[in-house]
Amino acid sequence: DDELARLIVRRVRGEPLASLVRAKEFYSLELRVTPAVLIPRPETELLVDEALARLPRGAGRAVLDLGTGSGAIALAVKHERRDCDVTAADVSAAALAVARANAETLGLEVRFVESDWFGALADRRFDLILCNPPYVATGDAALEQLRFEPRLALASGSDGLDALRAVLTGAHAHMEADGLLLLEHGYDQRAALLELAAACGW
Repeated sequence: DDELARLIVRRVRGEPLASLVRAKEFYSLELRVTPAVLIPRPETELLVDEALARLPRGAGRAVLDLGTGSGAIALAVKHERRDCDVTAADVSAAALAVARANAETLGLEVRFVESDWFGALADRRFDLILCNPPYVATGDAALEQLRFEPRLALASGSDGLDALRAVLTGAHAHMEADGLLLLEHGYDQRAALLELAAACGW
């Protein structure tokens, strides 16, 4: 079968299985993925776990997923907490198209906004802001291993912290007084991130 042979060649060249089948499971949800979005990682499910554990019960809680990509985080939270008002933002129109399609397929009502971080969110405030930003340094050799996924969703400046700087700087103006910010970051960025957070008033 010619198609099978082509898929095998692509896999041998290092293309992720999720890219070949155009799908990936995340938090028990089947998500469509394309070259426009980062393939959801199992470790990011921890971010959803932490969010659900800390999100107060009660209708109308406002949740923001920044840099939503395939919509994985936003859709997982909405699936588990139907009473929440979930917004998902991304700077990439192509990524948002994938996220919207996933939301429609899953029957989940999420608001999608094309936004460079907080840029298009005006004065909206949220009880919970979630973000799995790009956090790989632009010179990191690991980017070669991730070459089949969008660089926009991976690389973030010479130290990998540009996106985290933008989020930490802008989040104050978009959080309720008792709001919570949850971030995913690189395994070796904890100390730098704590220092950066302190400098940003956290």
